[in-house]
Amino acid sequence: MLRILLTASLVAATLAVGLMAGVFALYSNAIMPGLGRTDDRTFVGAFQAIDRAIINPAFLSTFVGALLFTGVAAAAHFLRGGPLVLPWVVAAFVLYLAVFVITLAVNVPLNDGIKAAGDPGQIANLAEVRKRFDETKWVRWNHVRTVATIGAFACLLVALLQHG
Repeated sequence: MLRILLTASLVAATLAVGLMAGVFALYSNAIMPGLGRTDDRTFVGAFQAIDRAIINPAFLSTFVGALLFTGVAAAAHFLRGGPLVLPWVVAAFVLYLAVFVITLAVNVPLNDGIKAAGDPGQIANLAEVRKRFDETKWVRWNHVRTVATIGAFACLLVALLQHG
């Protein structure tokens, strides 16, 4: 039974973190570069729509689940797992915890700010809304989230290999 918990928590953590790595990488490599090439009205409206759409049960359960599953995997391997697995799972947890904190401290407040600006059709100064959003800051910190999540995913893959 313990072996099943060790394996299941590790597989769930790896899948969830891998999905999140894909989400952050997609923002870094396609969404934000694409939006960056648009005019202010398109940028504000599209970003607002994307941010509203991503706040859904599938995304939220994966975003939070990645942290929870990795924490459970770390705790389970601390209590009964192999010594070769634990350092990799702890490293993954620390990396993804940093991603979680960055998201809540940097990206979410910026997202909330641009949404609070209201309907782009009713905004008098879209350039000012886009400037206040601070696209450069959002993108920079998303790159950090991307690299850290890919690192966490790689650690979990090594942990799975060590786990056998």
